[in-house]
Formats: sequence, structure tokens, C-alpha cells
Amino acid sequence: MAATNGAATPLSRYGTRVPTVTPRLGRKPAPGATVASTTVPARPVVTPTATIHTMIVCLPDGLPSQALTATQLDRHFGVSGSLQPRFWAIPNMWLWQRRDLVAPRKGRPVSCAGGPVKLLDLAAMRHAAGVGAGIRHQLWQQVVHGTRPATPWPTLLARHLADPARYPRERAEADFHQQPRVNAMRMHNAASYGAAHLSPGELEMFQAGPMAYQHYSATTAVCGDALLTADGHQLAPASDALTHRVTYLEQAVRYLDTVEADQRLLAVVL
Repeated sequence: MAATNGAATPLSRYGTRVPTVTPRLGRKPAPGATVASTTVPARPVVTPTATIHTMIVCLPDGLPSQALTATQLDRHFGVSGSLQPRFWAIPNMWLWQRRDLVAPRKGRPVSCAGGPVKLLDLAAMRHAAGVGAGIRHQLWQQVVHGTRPATPWPTLLARHLADPARYPRERAEADFHQQPRVNAMRMHNAASYGAAHLSPGELEMFQAGPMAYQHYSATTAVCGDALLTADGHQLAPASDALTHRVTYLEQAVRYLDTVEADQRLLAVVL
């Protein structure tokens, strides 16, 4: 308990004096007056819609074969597109098993639009896509050597959508294409378009490193850009940003790893 001496200076419990602080005289705020806040309102976070070119459809059991034609996709699955010979058939397939494949094509390996998982060589697809991605990333490193890391297009697009008036789309596109690393990729594509094409849309994936790019390409080869489960639930990335693509691929790979061997898959180009 604090005591006071004759000078009315308070003492602490240990007997030391506590100096009295005299309040400074100043202008008091008027009653009801509010102090203006200097806090800048946060910009809204806008997520651009993901680009979906290929969807993998898990066919429900008992679906008639007529539903596996392009004209019936919209009716049965709510998607408008055409079949894509994306999958590889297993090499040791019997001749009579080819009847279970959708739109098979001759070649090595045999490509088809889909079929039962047990007849699809998904492991070989992932391996081949990963090897090709490794070679492509080595080429990309040579093409962009000496340039600084660039801002991916989804980042600039999100900035534009958050404030279109102050950051119009034309400026966002100009900022993206004026980056030295993007120009290096575009110049390479102009000089050698074809199998050696380097997509500027995969800039963020390239910049993640060779192993990350290989895993991204390998899983995308099997999972596509979106997946429709057998019960009608759609898995898709929230945007084209790498973090959203990775989240989708995690979910899609986990789902495909748990399906039965008789589960039929179908690749559709939207």
C-alpha cells in the first residue's frame, strides 16, 4: 500500500519517491469531435477465373455408351466440348480389350480419349511428361539466362481486376510483355516455334525450379485442368496462379489414386 509524505509525493511500497507527472496544458478536443484516421483502406482481393482447356471426367457406373459421344457431353455432364485422345493404353492389352477404349488411335503408344483405369497407362504418361518437362526446363534456363525473375501474368491480372480504373488491362499487358524474361521467351518462340515452344503462361511454373516444373507437368498430363468426379463434384483451380494449380493437382491426384480399376475416365477439350 502506498504512503504519502508532507509534500504529497507518493511513495512506492519500497519507500522510493514516484515523481508526479504534471499534465501539459494544451487544446482539448471539442466534445463529440473525432480524430481523423490515416488508415488506408485495403484493396479488395480479386481472384481471376482459372483457364480450363481440358477436363477429366470420371464416368458413373451404368452410363450408356451413347453418352460418350461429343454430342451427348453437355446433356450428361453439363460440359460442352469434344473428346481428346489424351490417355495412353497399356501396351500388353488384348485385342478384345480395345473395345473398352474410347476413340482409340493407332500409333506408339496407342492414344485414346479414355477407358477403364486398368487399361490406361497413367504411370507411363506421368513419366514421359516429367522427362519432357525436364528437357524443356533446361532449354528455358538457357533462353532466359541473365534475365531477372519476372512477374507472372496472373499476378498482374489480379491487380487489374482489383482496381480496373487505376490499373487498366492494357497497362497490365504492357507491364507483362515488357519484362526482359518474357521477351526472351517470346523471341525464342518466334525463332523456333513448334516442339520447343515455351509458353509465357507457364512462367511461374518455370521459375519454381526444374523439379517443381517436372512434377507440375507430370501430374497435369493425367489430371488436366479440371476433374469431374463420378458423383458430379467438380475439382478445379481457383485461378491460374501456381499456388491454386498446386492445390487442384493435390486434390485430383489424391482422388485418382483412390478410384477403382474399373473406373472409366474420359478426356474432354472444352
